[in-house]
This record gives sequence, structure tokens and C-alpha cells, in this order.
Amino acid sequence: MAGEHSGGPAAPGEDVKPFTPEKAREIVMALQQPAVFYNMVSDWPALHWDVKHLSVMLDGKTIQFRIGMKTMTSVPQFETSCSYVKATLEEFLAWSSGQPSCLSGPFSSFEYSRYWAYADYKYIARIFEDKEEVFQDVRWSDFGFPGRSGKESTLWIGSEGANTPCHLDSYGCNLVLQIQGRKRWHLFPPGDTSFLYPTRIPYEESSVFSKVNIANPDLKRFPEFRNTTAHVVTLSPGQVLLVPRHWWHYVESIDPITVSINSWIELDADHEARVEEAITRTLVCALKSAEGSSDGDPWLNPTEVEATSHEINLQYLNQAVAAYFNCPKANVYKQEHPSSSGAEQETRVSCKRRKRQVSSEPEDCPLLNHDHEFSSSTFKAEKLQKIPFGPHLIQVLPQSRESSSVGAGAVASDNKDLLHENEGGHFGKLHCTRKQLVMSNDCRTPANQMDSDSSRNASQAALSTNDLLDCLVNPHVVRLVAQLLLERAGV
Repeated sequence: MAGEHSGGPAAPGEDVKPFTPEKAREIVMALQQPAVFYNMVSDWPALHWDVKHLSVMLDGKTIQFRIGMKTMTSVPQFETSCSYVKATLEEFLAWSSGQPSCLSGPFSSFEYSRYWAYADYKYIARIFEDKEEVFQDVRWSDFGFPGRSGKESTLWIGSEGANTPCHLDSYGCNLVLQIQGRKRWHLFPPGDTSFLYPTRIPYEESSVFSKVNIANPDLKRFPEFRNTTAHVVTLSPGQVLLVPRHWWHYVESIDPITVSINSWIELDADHEARVEEAITRTLVCALKSAEGSSDGDPWLNPTEVEATSHEINLQYLNQAVAAYFNCPKANVYKQEHPSSSGAEQETRVSCKRRKRQVSSEPEDCPLLNHDHEFSSSTFKAEKLQKIPFGPHLIQVLPQSRESSSVGAGAVASDNKDLLHENEGGHFGKLHCTRKQLVMSNDCRTPANQMDSDSSRNASQAALSTNDLLDCLVNPHVVRLVAQLLLERAGV
């Protein structure tokens, strides 16, 4: 298990890093499963960036904290349901240690035993804009990315229980350095996307969220979650986690205070992902804006300033398409990965923040293409054999079914008939004819013969705009639409 190894400084006489920058970059760009690097950052000044040190560096500057409840429900704590305060790190430290001084401060309404606080997604270039010299404390050049420093990195500071809802990032892959405290990562491969019930509400540029609260899943509502394969690792100070493109992740702070730094590494596949994101933004903004605003439906994530107009969204879409064709590497990528369905880089779903992340999975919909499954799996196995796993690079392995307590004893779904195969070889009620669509849900009883109780049930189950969007901007659907648009634009 990756989290069981020490990530401390190298012993005297062992200050040579286990991987050269060139080799580290090769691993980062080739590895399609999460892994933890050890003994790669022992000389980074950023390892001293604990909260007390950062407090001195920020010199009384306030930053925004997201506040969430420690009590667990079956609904993810999305950013739209959290509270927010602006505070200094001194005030955060006082609150997290239970000092009386915080009774009148920004955290006064949030009892430490009941709430957590998270200063997440803090762009180092922004919060230290007047201290650019600290950018060099972060040295991603050791991983083969020369010139990449703290300026291209993000800072995360949290209390125990602080978490990020399960999501995947549309752009790039992710390198995460743990500095203070420990965080537990629950990672799921791109192939698990349909089991995680993806949604774009709340909407955030480049983030696809899961409707499932990974820490407390409702298996009656989300029965397919049982089919996921969790890869769990506890990241400790001095360790660097590689999150490959399009891997889902739920992250939780498990120590009183945690500090980490990450950087999203751009990939050639990001060009097509930007087209997919432009399509998603256009559809979400169009439908939700037409529906009208509602205080009970905070569909726009706080990270998004406002819903952009349809005209602006179309401009963005055209720019994304133009950029795709203007980048030779994007077209080379397409030729080199002609419809690799999900085995070679099990990562092709979509989304997360301005961080620019993406997966390297195939271009075609897995449901339509099974031709490379054997060859892709063989290629993947051969590729993994070339990765130098060992004491300095530990693969994050799947969690065994036995060790997972998720979903034990949960009630199964009652909709058993939805998956039975009928005589025509089609699945359940999805094969209703147009005439049958005006009949009741069993495709047999005409709608005008339903009793009043059935009518009430139908009204209670009425589909919403969000239900429609979950289908329209499902990652698989958007991927196909993007491919069709690019084919049309390339004619």
C-alpha cells in the first residue's frame, strides 16, 4: 500500500534523487494509474511551508476558507452548500486549536468540533504576488518540467475533515506534494465513470462531479457504485502523488491541519477536452439561464463568477475548435490513439476547474468500439512492466472488496425490470416506441387509464432541467458530440 512507506529525507550520502528529471517526466507522462514518488523533494524549500511558516509569509493577509459540516450525510458537500469566511492563518490556527480568542473572530459561528475549514484552490501566484521569490521554493523541474514552479501551482490548507467532493478534472494530469499532515485519497479509474453517476450541476469549468458521497454512499439510490474499484492511499509529508488524467478522486484531511501543493500538467489531449468543455458550458448555461434563477437551485459553483451569454459561449466553442486544428500535437495524438476505448488509458470522461487536466483515454465511445480491448490491455501491461516501481515509486493498488466497508448492508434498487433483456435483444424500457412513450412506465397501460395514485407518482417523478442536463452533458455524450463537431469543422 503506497501510504505505508516513509517519505522522509534521504540519509547522508544519499542526496542523489532516485529519478533524473527526464526519467521522472517519462513516468508522469506514461503512467496511467496513480502512484506515489518518494525521496524526490527532500531539498525543496517548500517542505517548510507548514501553516505557521505560511502565516509569517502572508503577514496578516486574509484568504477565503470554505466551511463544511463534519456530520456525514449521503449527499456530497458541494461548494454551493458550504459557508465561506475570510480570515488570516493566525485566526485559522487559533480556531483549530480551540483558543478563546476566536469566539469573536471570523470563525465564531463555527464550532471546531462540528465544522471543518478549507482554504482550497489558492493560486500561489495570486496570494504571493508581492513575493515572487517564493515561487522558486517549488521545483517541479525535478520531475522534468523546467520552468514550472510555485507560480504554476496551487496551495491547499485544511483542518481535520476538510474534503473535496468526488470529481474528475477535464484537463491534464496532477502532481500533488504533501507538506503538513496527512490526506486520504480515494481514486477511481476513468472506466468507473458510469458507476459514479457524473453530473455537471453544480457547474464548474473543467470539473465533473459525482452525485455519490464516497464517504457515505446511498446504495439504494446509486446501486452501481458497488461496481467501482477504489484505489486508496494516505499521502504523508514529503510524498508526491501522481493522479493520471481523468481519474476520479475524493480527498479528505485526516490530521488536525494539512497543507499540500499541486500542479496540473498540460497534455496534448487537452485540446479536444477544451472543445468538450465549451460544448458543456454552452448547453448548461443555455438551459439553466432559460429556466430562470432560483435560490433553491444554486447551479453555478462559487468558483464561477457568472453565467456567460450564449454569444460568448459560442465564441469560446469556435476558439476551442480553432485551437484544436492549430495544434499539430493534438492531431498527432488523434492519429496515434485512434479510438482506444478505455483500457489503454482508462481515463476519458471530463472535467475540473481552471487547472487544465485531462485523461489519456481513447477517443471513441467504449460502447461502440471493442476492437482494441485485447491489444490495448496487452499494450498497457507491457507499458506497466517498464515503469520502475520500487521503494521510490509505489503504485496505488486497488482496495480489496473485503477491506471496503462501503455499502455493506445497503438496500438494493427496486427497479429490477430496467435491466432485463427482452425478446428483441434490447434492454428493458429503453426500447419503447414513440407511441409507447405516451403510455405508463411499463410501456403497456395507456396513460389515460392510469389511476389518480399513478398520476401523483408521475408528477412526483417529473424530470427536471438538471435531469436533462445529466444526460445531455454526460461525458460519453459530450465526447461524441465533440468528435462530430470536429469532423464537421475539419471538412
